Amino acid sequence: MHIEPPTTVDCDAASNMAIRKPHPAIASYSLLIFDWDGTVMDSIGRIVSSLDRAARLTGQLPVLPPERLQAMIGLSLEKGYQLLYPDADPAWYPSWIAHYRQQFVHDNPTPCQLFSGVKDTLVALKAQGFQLAVATGKSRAGLDRAMAETGTQDLFVATRCADETASKPDPQMLDEVLAQTGIAREKAIMIGDTGHDMQLAVNADMARLAVTWGVEDHASLTTFGPVAVLDSLTALIDHAPVTTAKS
Repeated sequence: MHIEPPTTVDCDAASNMAIRKPHPAIASYSLLIFDWDGTVMDSIGRIVSSLDRAARLTGQLPVLPPERLQAMIGLSLEKGYQLLYPDADPAWYPSWIAHYRQQFVHDNPTPCQLFSGVKDTLVALKAQGFQLAVATGKSRAGLDRAMAETGTQDLFVATRCADETASKPDPQMLDEVLAQTGIAREKAIMIGDTGHDMQLAVNADMARLAVTWGVEDHASLTTFGPVAVLDSLTALIDHAPVTTAKS
């Protein structure tokens, strides 16, 4: 099993970031809700290669190109299976999911770690007074494991996973985060890298902000009307170049 060491926080860097003003796109919100894979964690390579291997090991499923496999990132595994293999026998699903989990957790050596600068950014945002949450297609076990490995579990006030609520883009996930935190819908914003994240926010009647360093590009994300499209999550605090989405 390949495990990346927990990401350490540069205290000086985090302190310097904490004294900067947040990006204007998030300044009016008090709750920032993050997607995980492709937004906070650079896990796309391991997910895609694990999906490919799982299909091959299952035996009956077609081998799909990487860009097709990426289309399920953000969804629950059950919905992802249905999206990727709409004509597949449901009886193959248990074998596929078992192979995928074995690959992703134990056998796949592809690096899987936080994007550069993300932990410092999250620490700085929390120091600025924002409340942070996660809404993810990962399972509860998968998110808990990732947070433990990266030392980020204490940064978030609420987390919701696909195996304990409805999968994206059903708004239930965001509704439950709001109920848990007690924060008004108009004071919360969803931050993610896929159309699934953006549609989730649209369905929940919530503001959204997109990042392009994950699965999808600027053009596809802009169609969902985000308040901004960032090239990096660290732009939330350090004002790296950012493209404001057009309405």
